[in-house]
Amino acid sequence: MSNFPFLSVLTVAPLVGALVVAFLPRHRPELAKQVAFAWSLLVLVLSVVMWVSFNAGGDRFQFRESYSWIPNWGVSFTFAADGIALVMLMLIAVLVPLVILASWHDAESSKRSVPVYFALLLVLECTMIGVFAAADVFLFYVFFEVMLVPMYFLIGSYGGHQRQYAAVKFFLYSLVGGLFMLAAVIGLWVVGGKTFDWQALSQVDISTGTERWLFLGFFLAFAIKAPFFPFHTWLPDAGGAAPAGAAALLVGVLDKVGTFGILRYCLPLFPEASKWFAPWALALGVIGIIYAALLAVGQNDLKRLVSYTSIAHFGFIGVGIFAFTTQAGTGAVLYMLNHGLATGLLFLVVGMLIARRGSALISDFGGAGKLVPVLAGVLFFAGLASLALPGTAPFISEFLVLIGTFTVNKPVAIIATLGIILAAAYVLWMVQRTTQGTLNPALTEVDGMRKDLNLREKVVVAPLIALIVLLGFFPKPVTDVINPAVQATMDDIGRTDPAPSVGGTVQEARR
Repeated sequence: MSNFPFLSVLTVAPLVGALVVAFLPRHRPELAKQVAFAWSLLVLVLSVVMWVSFNAGGDRFQFRESYSWIPNWGVSFTFAADGIALVMLMLIAVLVPLVILASWHDAESSKRSVPVYFALLLVLECTMIGVFAAADVFLFYVFFEVMLVPMYFLIGSYGGHQRQYAAVKFFLYSLVGGLFMLAAVIGLWVVGGKTFDWQALSQVDISTGTERWLFLGFFLAFAIKAPFFPFHTWLPDAGGAAPAGAAALLVGVLDKVGTFGILRYCLPLFPEASKWFAPWALALGVIGIIYAALLAVGQNDLKRLVSYTSIAHFGFIGVGIFAFTTQAGTGAVLYMLNHGLATGLLFLVVGMLIARRGSALISDFGGAGKLVPVLAGVLFFAGLASLALPGTAPFISEFLVLIGTFTVNKPVAIIATLGIILAAAYVLWMVQRTTQGTLNPALTEVDGMRKDLNLREKVVVAPLIALIVLLGFFPKPVTDVINPAVQATMDDIGRTDPAPSVGGTVQEARR
């Protein structure tokens, strides 16, 4: 199976499914849902086969394919996956079927076309797979930009309060970031010998000044996409207005394009500039952790609160990337996966709670656990995973980031640790105000609040809970895939892990 074109098939398959679903009759919404779900399961099966076929001890980039596109510009449809990309592709394959199941009635409640809604989810899956699988810089940029379109319509057409404002803000922020990247992509093509091939560009020797400007163009686009402080203001609006399923993909996967882009493009292609900008990136990461956590504590909207928690988590990922150690780097990539699972679960459960109450305001709840105990229990678990409780997958990620950072930058690691304390505050307070304490009498008058998790919803949350617990105790199958790619990235920028010197001190070893 190593010669099978996994990446091109995985990219095209959801798009074909989207076309099939979009042209199904509007008066048969159940058929559209079933076809979309079945198609997403096909992608999941292919992704599992690809995961099994990946050789963790083999070449850095595997499943490579290349098809000529625009020869005069040196552009091709080139796909390849290293361990980092493979993990993100598996995250997409797992989340999309669960999001489709969780969104079973979302389009109907919005009074808009059901087939179009699920077609948009499949188009989004196509673009997400493409952006992580691309090994041609121009192809990556195309997927990076096209990815905005389905999410824009999911928010603007199927979202909640202020959906048009949130959709336009999301689109404009991302578009501005894309313009910075486009300028850098063109500049890279000029200095790189008129090619967009990643492997060829990684061998190009670029002058210091040019490298810093090109790095900045890419970094700004990725910092907005992630988002890092202070480019974060679009996320609470988009996450708050988007349907719960779309929000789970927005925060769980789309935002990871920013951190993935830094690892795949900024560090290997611009190694000296990466080291020069690292102190600033670390500062932004630490500020984001504390700032977003403090804002999360004061939120009264459930989806906005979860969005702010994600900004804090992205601060940890940024710190892990720019600490330049394999421990922190592996922790950052693992955090990208585990954050997708934990925050995806949290967004989906919050969506289920909001759908029952008809409101996203925390003040409209209170004691809901007495009416929906299973749903309240899952919310509590998702919250504990989000705050990185030991035994859950995010704890491993956070621990690796902090210990890997502490060996090279103690002040950053210590300040970042404060984010763990604040995470406990905003998560536990959210749970206490929504599901614990005295029952709000208004809840008993809402029919939806008398219905606990049904079978479909249990099928949605069970795999995510299982993965969070499994990876919390046994992350080795994932770290074995991630480690070689992270080590190769550290080699690209000429960094090795700190080594203990005589006397027990830590001395940074550099190549």
